[in-house]
Amino acid sequence: MTPEERDRHRKGPITLRRSQRPGRTTDQRLLEEDGPTDWVHTDPWRVMRIQSEFVEGFGALAELGPAISIFGSARLGEDSPYYDCAVEIARGVVEMGYAVITGGGPGIMEAGNRGAQEADGVSVGLGIELPHEHGLNKHVDLGVDFRYFFVRKMMFVKYSSGFVVMPGGFGTFDELFEALCLMQTHKIDLFPVVLVGRDYWQGLLDWLRTTVVDGGMANPPDIDLMRVVDTPQEALEMLRKYAREETDT
Repeated sequence: MTPEERDRHRKGPITLRRSQRPGRTTDQRLLEEDGPTDWVHTDPWRVMRIQSEFVEGFGALAELGPAISIFGSARLGEDSPYYDCAVEIARGVVEMGYAVITGGGPGIMEAGNRGAQEADGVSVGLGIELPHEHGLNKHVDLGVDFRYFFVRKMMFVKYSSGFVVMPGGFGTFDELFEALCLMQTHKIDLFPVVLVGRDYWQGLLDWLRTTVVDGGMANPPDIDLMRVVDTPQEALEMLRKYAREETDT
């Protein structure tokens, strides 16, 4: 990362550098409990800004067509086998006739956009304002930057026909469990959720099937909303199987 990239802060569609860089993100200011009482006057305007983000997102993605979202850690670079795996999955997704959506950042997100771009598909990046966010990766062809996580998550769910989830951290878990919760509660129709990397995910699945299910906090079919695989070929076959089942129904 160059010094110029480190100095850059993305705030929705706005780029800020040097003295213009803010100390806190838009989400922080929205969610803080203390602070000055001017929130009484500013929150109505925040609602308008939130509304504008929905409008911009819907407008940018409305004609995207069927798409698969690929999630995973921003910390896994080209030296990781999971990076190559994500590139290959994205290429296969494009060959199946889907666009590829990622969070638009580095690591696995970059790999997903790269694979889509190399396969001459539609490569979408949905960025987010973060304290150390440095803009969309160079493989994004259609990019939208958001201030608010909840608006961005709405776009992932609304415009995706399936999730491919590579190893990742809290952000990856957040997207994964958001989708699972919405499907479990019938807020959205079922779509494929494919976890890639059995060694990484198996511990979580075992915990869900024992501690959570055995404790009465979830039902066994809830865990079956996820499928775990090890290779790009297996991941793509899961997506193809689901697509065939949808066509048959």
